[in-house]
Amino acid sequence: MRNLASIQKIKALEPIEGADAIEKATVLGWQLVVKKGEFNVGDLAIYVEIDSVLPDKPEFEFLKSRGMRIRTVRLRGQVSQGICFPLQFLPTDFNIEEGADCTQVLGVTKYEPPIPACLSGKAKGRFPSFIPKTDETRVQVLQSTLDKYKGEKCYITEKVDGSSATYYINNGEFGVCSRNLELIEDDENSLWKVARQLDVENKLRSLSKNIALQGELVGEGIQSNKLRLRGQTILFFNAFDIDKFEYLNFRDFQHLLSTLELPMVPIVSVDYELENDIDAIVKMGVRKSIICPEVWAEGIVIRPITDKIDLQLSDNNFSNNRVSFKAINPEFLLKFGE
Repeated sequence: MRNLASIQKIKALEPIEGADAIEKATVLGWQLVVKKGEFNVGDLAIYVEIDSVLPDKPEFEFLKSRGMRIRTVRLRGQVSQGICFPLQFLPTDFNIEEGADCTQVLGVTKYEPPIPACLSGKAKGRFPSFIPKTDETRVQVLQSTLDKYKGEKCYITEKVDGSSATYYINNGEFGVCSRNLELIEDDENSLWKVARQLDVENKLRSLSKNIALQGELVGEGIQSNKLRLRGQTILFFNAFDIDKFEYLNFRDFQHLLSTLELPMVPIVSVDYELENDIDAIVKMGVRKSIICPEVWAEGIVIRPITDKIDLQLSDNNFSNNRVSFKAINPEFLLKFGE
């Protein structure tokens, strides 16, 4: 699990127009609102990311009305993502250093949305170990990655708000997985129903190789169907060669989906040169959906045209060392209370 709470430096403080009691702070690549005078530039503080749930303790009592969850909010016109606490909230014997993970010591957990009935089913087992899980890191914590890969030719896809789906063929066995589990076939489970509708099993078998496709289940009954779709479908974003234990490059992935006649997530750009600018990348994510232009897109995902695995990324920011990350649209988060 990524560091939901960590010790970070206050990089900048700026006034908020018309606000006397609060100011804008920059922590990592995040912007958030803090009490004026509580921190100085260069101070270390406990930073807690959005989508974190804090424990029911007296020091966090003010969060009870929000279900103890840290969400994106707008205060006096300023978007605020995350929250900062003074170091005094930590045990006296905690080793204070920049970047230190304090998620467990504070009892912080990750918010997990409830599973809709159409996705519930009987588990066959845990998510297969021979396929990486789908989990993109937010660009706001990736300054060193942008430093290293500035100018890299990348493609950008729309990030769609749905439920993670993985389908695979491995040694003749067809599997269907949610984010964390492999599922037994069930006529009522949407992941299985859509697999049958799209004929995914036969299409994967036609390749005569061990391979996995990963995508997002979207449509009616899924995440409030924010894209206003009819029915349900899968929009694919990854293909993984199980035997080689590597992702397909973008062009090969595109060709594969075209050959199999399976839908892909919308493409935003195929010739983007990666910028070393977190704010600029987040602004690119502030966009309406290609699928339904009347609504906000959830954001964007950026990956190199030629897939890259970087062993130096083996930390809490990247679960599988793949250069791949997201910029979530703050307007989407505000609209839907995220």
